[in-house]
Amino acid sequence: MNVPIDSRAFRTALGSFATGVTIVTTRGPKGEPVGNTVNSFSAVSLDPPLVLWSLGKRSYSFKSYLSADHFAVNVLREGQDELSRRFARSLDDKWAGLEFETWDTGCPILPNALAVFECKTAYTYQGGDHVIFVGEVLNFDHDPTGKPLVFWHGGYHHVTR
Repeated sequence: MNVPIDSRAFRTALGSFATGVTIVTTRGPKGEPVGNTVNSFSAVSLDPPLVLWSLGKRSYSFKSYLSADHFAVNVLREGQDELSRRFARSLDDKWAGLEFETWDTGCPILPNALAVFECKTAYTYQGGDHVIFVGEVLNFDHDPTGKPLVFWHGGYHHVTR
């Protein structure tokens, strides 16, 4: 007999797992920049180079990602807490006053990210109330000396060595 899982308690238990923080970006149907804070980022394969992340089907920008051929994963560094908060909210214009660059695919690349992975959408999978996006990495860059922004138990933390 399956006992129903309390979704709030489940979410709290998941918060026991420390994650890095990313902002995944793409272009919307009219070419507008789209971005969301995501902590579900993970490596999948080295050969071919594949990464994954997931997004809730109720997300305001869900259709933009589902119809996009490319996305970029911007791994945040310590001190980018406010940037993470900005892209975690449903704002009319998350990009107001924010400078970014573009690489080959045209996806927004955030300045000072700890690492960036520019990807071609390779696969999507249904995952309950989320869709899992798998991307083939086309290009990447990283700062080997920086420290990541970490999210754990509902808050931002810093890595100590």
